Amino acid sequence: MSAESPWPELPLQAWRATYETLHLWTQIVGKIRLTRAPWLNHSWHVALYATARGLTTSPIPDGTRTFQIDLDFIDHDLRIATSDGARRQFALAGQSVASFYAAIMAALDDLGIHLAIDEISSELPEPVRFSADNLHATYDPDAVRRFLQILVNVDRVFKQFRTGFLGKASPVHFFWGSFDLTVTRFSGRRAPRHPGGIPNLSDDVTCEAYSHEESSAGLWPGSGAIDYPAFYSYAYPEPPGFRTAKVGPNAAFFSEALGEFILPYDAVRNAAEPDRTLLEFLQSTYEAAADAAKWDRDALECPPGQPRVVRQV
Repeated sequence: MSAESPWPELPLQAWRATYETLHLWTQIVGKIRLTRAPWLNHSWHVALYATARGLTTSPIPDGTRTFQIDLDFIDHDLRIATSDGARRQFALAGQSVASFYAAIMAALDDLGIHLAIDEISSELPEPVRFSADNLHATYDPDAVRRFLQILVNVDRVFKQFRTGFLGKASPVHFFWGSFDLTVTRFSGRRAPRHPGGIPNLSDDVTCEAYSHEESSAGLWPGSGAIDYPAFYSYAYPEPPGFRTAKVGPNAAFFSEALGEFILPYDAVRNAAEPDRTLLEFLQSTYEAAADAAKWDRDALECPPGQPRVVRQV
């Protein structure tokens, strides 16, 4: 891993089949967390988190004990650990969605964790039940390791960006429905009811997720109109003037198809200073949203954090 570029190339067409399989595996893992974690605002209780080795659920309650599920993208296995010391694991390579589902449910059952999940994937058209999906069965370890390298670097930059905001902000977390790493800032004001309509996602969930004004940014591998890995930034509700605002860097643009600002991942990867380029996109698109919606920026913002330097108040 250390010999690889910190911002490796990962065009969507090169790993599309692996990405589609991995997307469904993360949905299974995320739905397991969903069955046990108490509801948290904006569905933050269902998200996964980046680690140095992949993705984790973080601890999940199960009665008086807890368990955790980790997808390891270095050793390429899935691990389940419980607070009473038990562990189970299996290899990711060679698994279809159906066999992955069978293996993880059997491992949980063997650990005395008895649960059932909704087998229909969320936010995807034409879903197939997990237990019947033998079509998605591709796993390219090299592509997954490169995805991990991208994930940990974006997580690092997103967390730095998050330090410049005093108001309500989400963790940097990974939503398995849309397969994106994201961070969100809030003005503190209520938003109009979201119209819903996301495929295979309850409108109640969508409306709760978008209950308050927000500026959200993230990274995803690409799909549909943006058929390449990209960063995005949007405002909900979209204020007048947002989409015509000047944002940076020069490679950023507003996608009319998605209703979001887009920055191709390759523009960051190939930049002389990738961190600075990404932070410019995050900050400028946030400012576009906050200024257009007249957020109280003086009350909500602070200088970016530094290690071991106490924020001045």
